[in-house]
Amino acid sequence: MGQVTATTQRTIEAPAEKVTAALADYETVRPQILTDAYGDYRVEPDKRVHWTLQATKKRVRDQLVSVEVAGDRIVERDANSSMVTTWTVASEDTHRSTVTVETVWNGAGGIGGFFERTFAPKGLARIHDGVLANLDTAVRS
Repeated sequence: MGQVTATTQRTIEAPAEKVTAALADYETVRPQILTDAYGDYRVEPDKRVHWTLQATKKRVRDQLVSVEVAGDRIVERDANSSMVTTWTVASEDTHRSTVTVETVWNGAGGIGGFFERTFAPKGLARIHDGVLANLDTAVRS
């Protein structure tokens, strides 16, 4: 068993403060920018966020996420697994920022773990890239 990491990055034509505020808005903006890989999205009364993540045709993760926002970083910790996703927004200039999404989790062992470490990061990066593309559109409007 080893740690698996998936990282995605995108430059967005919007100030870092606006991008961070949009990412941290789990009530309005987040549901609008999620791709079809996410389902059953809702904000719980205790401010945790729930969704199902369709990673592959056969792999669906039921996630109950606590959120910590600290400056330019948003950390999402899944109560149902070891998965932690960190969104970091860096200012490039007054009208441009770079968003980096890094997700880490404890992967499986054996041959299944080999395939997970090989293919899961690419799949999750593709999902996150779609979210970042939607975020880019949302903050430009």
